[in-house]
Amino acid sequence: MRNPNKKPLPILENIRVMDASSDGQSVAKTDEYVIFIKGAVPGDLVDLQITRKKSKYREANVIEVKERSDKRTEPVCTHFGVCGGCKWQNMHYDWQLFYKQKQVSDALTRLAKIELPEIQKILPSKKIYQYRNKLEFTFSNKKWLTKEQIEDKTLSFGEGLTEVSRNALGFHIPGMFDKILDIDTCHLQEEPSNAIRNEIRAYALKNSLPFFDLREQIGLLRNIIIRSTSTGEWMLIVAFHYDDKPVIEKLLNHIADKFPQITSLQYVINAKRNDTIGDLDIILFKGNDSIYENMEGLKFKIGPKSFYQTNSDQAYELYKITREFAAIKNTDVVYDLYTGTGTIANFVAHQAKKVVGVEYVPAAIEDAKINSELNKITNTVFYAGDMKDVLNDAFINENGKPDVIITDPPRAGMHDDVTKKILEIEPNRIVYVSCNPATQARDLQMLDTKYKVTKVQPVDMFPQTHHVENVVLLELKK
Repeated sequence: MRNPNKKPLPILENIRVMDASSDGQSVAKTDEYVIFIKGAVPGDLVDLQITRKKSKYREANVIEVKERSDKRTEPVCTHFGVCGGCKWQNMHYDWQLFYKQKQVSDALTRLAKIELPEIQKILPSKKIYQYRNKLEFTFSNKKWLTKEQIEDKTLSFGEGLTEVSRNALGFHIPGMFDKILDIDTCHLQEEPSNAIRNEIRAYALKNSLPFFDLREQIGLLRNIIIRSTSTGEWMLIVAFHYDDKPVIEKLLNHIADKFPQITSLQYVINAKRNDTIGDLDIILFKGNDSIYENMEGLKFKIGPKSFYQTNSDQAYELYKITREFAAIKNTDVVYDLYTGTGTIANFVAHQAKKVVGVEYVPAAIEDAKINSELNKITNTVFYAGDMKDVLNDAFINENGKPDVIITDPPRAGMHDDVTKKILEIEPNRIVYVSCNPATQARDLQMLDTKYKVTKVQPVDMFPQTHHVENVVLLELKK
């Protein structure tokens, strides 16, 4: 019940949207505070409903767009604005690139506060839709109802709602872990991705299979993962809450018959309270246990648990930039930190004397070794362990002092101990690949004591979103 003494949050009229923030929201200002806005585009003139008050800023939703910005475009997705993804789908792609470039520039100039070269123009993605090679969807018996659905008197939503009518297969609503938006069409992966998902849902509804209840932890159907490669291979993994073999086999046989494109059909039994499957046994139902991606004649094995950049075409461009910046000679020892499944390590190995890959996840390191064997690459070695613990004097004595370090850390950036160790090692060049310019800027500031940034190249890996990758070359100061 709302507190009757609490003042309602205000409505602001005729507010001009000025900018886009690094988290995908738009930004406006008054004389008193900054406003972060959902659903607006820079240049819009809008009326706003304040949804949250803080001392130095406000959060707001758009009530009405009074004047449309020339940066606006019509979203192609019917789920836009409700689904948590593709926040910039209502902005022309050229302007998406503009604000991603600005995000990199702002982070490096305002946060790093170091001497910088001219930042190169962001590399756009050739595909702005259907570029993803992996999507994950969740089952739920608590479908998210839109305002329009709730208000539609012809629909049977309300107290008498049946369980089946609330079943959904789609994406989590932001901030609501147990509410799932039922997805009809997602434009981020090519077909038959949508057809596979929709057929699984239709079969489940027709045969009254119980969708998972995230709060009560009951129900059979939990998740699906759909993966694809540029070579035309498809992998489907279905996660079930418990093992009901007759039901599971009927569903999977139905999907296998319907979609012969699926070359790897697998499933997992997940009785845990979370959706992660990295610690579970994956069961091969039909086809191969992996799919394969090709890059410059190299084959990369992708299993159900493997990490691989989700935009295959743009990953190739990113790795080419990384290789160019690294300028590896055949006498060089290269360290590839946060190597993942060794994609970069194997991609640059033919130029180097030796490549040493380090990664926290043991399963990823096993994939990296397999990828080297698959491509008959003999000058790579891989180690699993926490980077700050692995990268010590004994490790360097065993593997040789690196001439080049390539580092591609997670969004949190590098641990301080890792950065300090790199400064102690003093490789000639560091190529820093980042998915978070803010934490990259923090690390560059630490490295500035001995290194000069000589090249900066932003890359757009995720069109329709605010995310941006950035590659920086650092060279040891003379």
